[in-house]
Formats: sequence, structure tokens, C-alpha cells
Amino acid sequence: MRSENGTGPPSRVAVFLDRDGVLNAAVVKNGLPYPPEDADSLQVLPGAAEACATLREAGLLLIVVTNQPDIARGTRTWSDIQAINRRLSELVPLDEIRVCPHDDPDGCDCRKPAPGLLVAAAREWGIDLRRSVMVGDRWRDVESGQRAGCWTVFVDHGYSERWPERPDLTVRALGEAVPWILATASTERVRA
Repeated sequence: MRSENGTGPPSRVAVFLDRDGVLNAAVVKNGLPYPPEDADSLQVLPGAAEACATLREAGLLLIVVTNQPDIARGTRTWSDIQAINRRLSELVPLDEIRVCPHDDPDGCDCRKPAPGLLVAAAREWGIDLRRSVMVGDRWRDVESGQRAGCWTVFVDHGYSERWPERPDLTVRALGEAVPWILATASTERVRA
């Protein structure tokens, strides 16, 4: 990997953010989170836009990494997902939104918990993953960040599913994590 100027080691620091449940409200059914039906029903979570503005003002890249398996399942189209992403980008300051359209049986390297979305973004933006943070509301997000070598933040909404293993920080909302992210980002993550 190279730095943003194309030479030397990667130097930029990013906060990778899951979309549904971190930035916008997830639709919870039977204890599990789902994306909003459409762009009109998208609701940014309280404090999320302000948290992102603070992180961005500190010089951190904000890159959304989201699994959207409904595309592979045939229940949503790319244009449905793109409309939601466009609306989110109008409401929250972001640098990029990356989408995995696959489902588990596809065996891709981009569906979280695989680290492919983060690794590809790091390559393209010159990001040092060991100095970056992954924020998510599911075990898949935390594991993806860990596999990429990032610091991890778990936003706990009490879903009825597997708990992530050893996130670096657990909070109830993105805004709660901002002071920790600002203090931790740029500190190289060393895994034992």
C-alpha cells in the first residue's frame, strides 16, 4: 500500500462506519436489524451527523462499509440501495460509501466479516488500517475491522444475535465513541 501521494507507506487515517444501525436507524424485526425500505424512510440516528462532522473536522476520512445482501437475494435493486446511500450522503458528511451486494453463499471477500471492503478502501485512499477504526452494530462489523487490523467500536442495540468478540470499545451510539476515536485514531494497532 502507498500513501495518498503514491509513495511511501499509507499515511491516512479513516473511520469505517457500518450504515444501518450506526448512521441511520435500522428496522428491527424479530430482534435483528434490517435496512430502511427506501430513501424516504431513512432516518439518521440522533447525533450521527454531528459525530461525523466532528471526526471529519479532525481530518479523519469517513468511509461507510455496508453489507446489502438483499441485492443478491433479489429483494432490492442496486438503484434502491444507491438511492438510500445518496440520501444518507446528503444528510451526513461522508467521503465514500462502499457496498457488498453479496450473500454468505457467494463466498466473496467483501461481505463482512471478511475485511475486503476495508482493505480495498485502504489501498485506494492510502489508509493505514492499523491506525484506523471500524464502527459497527453487529459482530460481523467488529470482526471485519479486527481482521483488517483496525481498532473496533461496537454500537450495542441489544440485537438477538451473536455478540462480537473483544471490541475495543462498546457504546450505545456513535456520538459516545467520538472522544475515544479522536484519542485512539492514529495510534498504531498492535495485535498480540
